[in-house]
Amino acid sequence: MKTTNQIMRAAWKSGTVIPAFNIPHLPMMQPVIRALADTRTFGLITVARLEWIKFQARSLEAVCRLYQELKDEGVARLHLDHVPVVDEDGLEVDYEKVIGEALELGYQSVMVDGSRLPLEDNIRCTRRVVAMAHAVNVPVEAELGAVLGHEEGPLPPYEELFRTGRGFTDPEEARRFVEETGADWLSVAAGNIHGAVSKAARDKKKVAARLNIDRVRLLNDTVKRPLVLHGGSGIQKPYLMEAFANGVAKLNVGTLTRQVYERESRKSERAAQDAVYATVVELVREELEIGGSADRIAGGG
Repeated sequence: MKTTNQIMRAAWKSGTVIPAFNIPHLPMMQPVIRALADTRTFGLITVARLEWIKFQARSLEAVCRLYQELKDEGVARLHLDHVPVVDEDGLEVDYEKVIGEALELGYQSVMVDGSRLPLEDNIRCTRRVVAMAHAVNVPVEAELGAVLGHEEGPLPPYEELFRTGRGFTDPEEARRFVEETGADWLSVAAGNIHGAVSKAARDKKKVAARLNIDRVRLLNDTVKRPLVLHGGSGIQKPYLMEAFANGVAKLNVGTLTRQVYERESRKSERAAQDAVYATVVELVREELEIGGSADRIAGGG
């Protein structure tokens, strides 16, 4: 069976994307895996620290336990999403402890997010996590640049952010970063933004974002490894298609499925799960056009 890193690199080399579905509410996992299996699409089941702090994912262990019950490794693997060194509230996180626990539980890839740190500190912290994870043959995703949206308070106008390139990943910094850390996948900022997680704003519709494809292409040419886009919900399709052809091999999807789950859960859990299933099927078949990717990049397993 191919490793997660082998599948990611196969996607990168072939211009295919792997969607990563965040699970802020545990009942969302079953319909996501079912949708991936029914469409023969390879994806990641992923949980970020904020999803057991600010939502209902409960814990690293709870997510892992449910994944073990539901897993179909031919179409889905378990990934630890954002573990920040400094979180969205400006608080320091014991990131090595959290990631160490995930590795012990058997998470198949992990992410450390030092993007709120100065470059030197981000390199130092990421290098530590790479050493931990590579010791047990687990790939590491890291982030460079500022994918905004999780912080409290309103964002500046999107057009201002895009025009100024605020937070966009710098290619030369990215080159140095991957060389000195050994990170396997790099999360970048090029116009993508996170959905809000504050209680006051988490139900609001996301901005119809776009991407600076020239920046994405330059980053791909510079770092020569799979790129990741966080804040995948709401990015306009033409930009996504170009990004996949230029090095983006993983796309995080959170707001789209979370909002439909939360809305339909007012009726019943079954209605919410059915809505998540339908949303994922439509996303992979119509928006991302990757139905059948499991057979092409993961071997069908």
